Amino acid sequence: MKIWLDGGLRDIESARVSALDHGLTVGDGVFETVKTVHGRPFALTRHLDRLTRSARGLGLPEPDLDEVRRACAAVLAADPVPLGRLRITYTGGEGPLGSDRGDRGPTLMVALGATTRRPDSTAVVTVPWTRNERGALTGLKTTSYAENVVALARAVRQGASEALFANTVGQLCEGTGSNVFVVLDGELHTPPPASGCLPGITRALTAEWTGAKETDLPLDVLERADEVFLTSTLRDVQAVHRVDGRDLPGAPGPVTAKAMRIFDERSGADLDP
Repeated sequence: MKIWLDGGLRDIESARVSALDHGLTVGDGVFETVKTVHGRPFALTRHLDRLTRSARGLGLPEPDLDEVRRACAAVLAADPVPLGRLRITYTGGEGPLGSDRGDRGPTLMVALGATTRRPDSTAVVTVPWTRNERGALTGLKTTSYAENVVALARAVRQGASEALFANTVGQLCEGTGSNVFVVLDGELHTPPPASGCLPGITRALTAEWTGAKETDLPLDVLERADEVFLTSTLRDVQAVHRVDGRDLPGAPGPVTAKAMRIFDERSGADLDP
């Protein structure tokens, strides 16, 4: 495995970040996960736009996108796996042990790992913790993921692959690394960014390509939705066959199956939509 760090490719054994990097000590960083197919990234422009928005929202210098693209190309050329997870990490760089930043400049790291296609359907659980739709990091894809780690571990213990959050006012929000869509009376809905969810790249494309509506939804919509599905970079569109103790027989249902088909066709025809 080759990793881009400090302006060039390195072997994994020599790719080392400072022990005082702010991304490590206080989670002061942003990241993107990009799907790659036979060495080619999907929706890279959209991901880099969000990387810039997240960095700006965190108060970091805007990343040099030409360098990020060079880094991605170099890592992909070194190991063009059939299906990959390209991880772009951009942190505040070496700094003090406290929350204030240093002056050494940001750290950029790009790495690639092989992955496999997800199952067509999965189980999810709801968790008792909430997303803060008014928080300082709302809508930013930051490296402060410990809350997601805890929630996902709870889901795995219960035989699920994802945990779903409500926000502070009891509305359906998002998963630990996914967005959620529901079908009500044949219509497709997904929570709006104002709910506190991360505006996912796959979420946006799915909504554009299917005509899904952004709707404020109570968490208990999951108890009566006709169909539920998740979207994310590596899930694409994935049906949900169980929510907590409720089975959704026949998943993927007709609306979800259509969304899956549309996404596969449109994403296959244009790698940078």
